Amino acid sequence: MSQTIKTTFQLPIGPIHPALKEPVAFEFEIDGEQIIDVNVTLGHVHRAIEWAARKRNPIQVLYLAERICGICSYCHPMAFALAVERIADVEVPEHAQFLRVIHAEIERMCSHILWAGVAAHEIGFDSVLFLTWEIREKLLDLTEYLVGNRVTKAITMIGGVRRDITPEMYPKIKETLQYLKDSFEKLRRVYLEDKTFKMRTKGCGILTKEEALKLVAAGPTTRASGVKKDVRVDQSYFAYCDLDIDYMTPDILTGEVNGDVYDRIIVRLLEVKQSISLIEQCLEQMPPGPIVSEPKIAKLLAKLKKVDGEGIGRMEAPRGEVFHYVKLNANEYIYAWKVRAPTYNNIMPWIPMLKNQQIADIPIVAASTDPCMSCTNRIIMIEDKKTFILGKEELHQRSIQKTRRLHL
Repeated sequence: MSQTIKTTFQLPIGPIHPALKEPVAFEFEIDGEQIIDVNVTLGHVHRAIEWAARKRNPIQVLYLAERICGICSYCHPMAFALAVERIADVEVPEHAQFLRVIHAEIERMCSHILWAGVAAHEIGFDSVLFLTWEIREKLLDLTEYLVGNRVTKAITMIGGVRRDITPEMYPKIKETLQYLKDSFEKLRRVYLEDKTFKMRTKGCGILTKEEALKLVAAGPTTRASGVKKDVRVDQSYFAYCDLDIDYMTPDILTGEVNGDVYDRIIVRLLEVKQSISLIEQCLEQMPPGPIVSEPKIAKLLAKLKKVDGEGIGRMEAPRGEVFHYVKLNANEYIYAWKVRAPTYNNIMPWIPMLKNQQIADIPIVAASTDPCMSCTNRIIMIEDKKTFILGKEELHQRSIQKTRRLHL
């Protein structure tokens, strides 16, 4: 009686290691260097942020929401503020609506340019990493100039924003935008025309339009697959309804949609260019007026204490749609708060993206969705019936070696 000999092996990644910020577990089935199947497991650590909010008033929760994600430290508190404003029927001044767009688009550019550097690093282009972070530094300088901080901005207020952007500040903003325009062409050539970069990203980590819709992918990940979905367009908030904005999909530049890593690069670069345009439009159309509907915190809190109801706040964060659900019950503290970050939507699409790829492609494919969790720091490899530990650096080296082999 013949026996079937198993030729594939299990390759578990994660979930727990001191280097992991937000644990996630992968289990790959591999045949040689090829990935046959993938299983993803979440939910290893509960941060208790939502629970902590139940002992804070809505103003205090704004600062808690900022700490959900350092890179998206503006969109989370702003989505929370949108939910509270809808529950309490708070009218946001038109001037503040335009200011909110400017801050949101600066954060989007910071995130996308940071991601571009990380993506380059994952395939061995560290010189490009340094280039992108040099460009991003200008944006962080601008952020500090406008809000006083570089990461946690503390600019959000229920009913508006904390600081104004006056006409005297426009020259600094325009100077930074011009620098970004000048740098954009350099980035475009590196990412979209470099032969090796294209060989490592074209046809790699494909997510079809049907899969993106089925798995409810979000943000640049889903738009790179040809799905026209963007909260700024679909359900305009802030001043986006007054601005010229459209969906960014790869066919705008290339005339086709493949849904691979290369297309995700294209979408993010297009969105950086779009963000520059949106900020320029805001500066041109900026109406006068107050920056917040109720500047006195005590009066605002007194009003919120009397509010009973529930609402949602949706924003298009750099990684995709951020969704905040809030419930108030005429009490000093909020009754319930539920947050869904875009990475949650973009986890399951990893499965079709990674299937039939090589182990060396794991870093760039996983990074292509810009996940809000640290990469795993160790992998248990089973090869030739021997078990050994493959660390993060070794995995990174495999990715670099594949890049080098393309030149042989």
